[in-house]
Amino acid sequence: MTRVLIPLAPGFEELEAVTLIDLLRRAGIEVVTAGLEAGVIQASHGTRLMPDQPLDRVMDDDFDMIILPGGLPGSTNLDRDPRIHQLLARHHAEDRFIAAICAAPRVLANAGLLKGKSATAYPGAVAIGDFPELDLLTAPVVVDGRIITSRGPGTALDFALQLIECLEGKATRDEVELALVREL
Repeated sequence: MTRVLIPLAPGFEELEAVTLIDLLRRAGIEVVTAGLEAGVIQASHGTRLMPDQPLDRVMDDDFDMIILPGGLPGSTNLDRDPRIHQLLARHHAEDRFIAAICAAPRVLANAGLLKGKSATAYPGAVAIGDFPELDLLTAPVVVDGRIITSRGPGTALDFALQLIECLEGKATRDEVELALVREL
């Protein structure tokens, strides 16, 4: 079974995290949420979520993809945690999928994973002046090899569906999307 890790930091964007968790699980993907801290994590708009595990318990586990939800100060908290950078470096070295939405692509940029890549992010979250080697686009979702990025809360559904397609194929994506009764 495909396994995905979604680290949750205080101040994460709840619309993004919950959309990702929900849709990926609808696709039959095992989603493990891991809190940077033990216990309930408060999101950027006051929602509280209980992660499946503390991050320390899953540091050595294998995942097919790591997905970073955005939000502030959630993305900043992810970026400041050396364990996140360690996981990203290992995942990148193993040529596995890495995804980030909203302000979280900045974490990927600071980890050196967006050099020579195309990506998207929340407006202003990633400044071209800070990362001149990055081709920053305004598309809702950008796939560049094993790196997938998205713009923000309004693109979370499209982002989740793209991640499903990358992990499980177009047929599974179409099946999940059809059940959402979404206008195509």
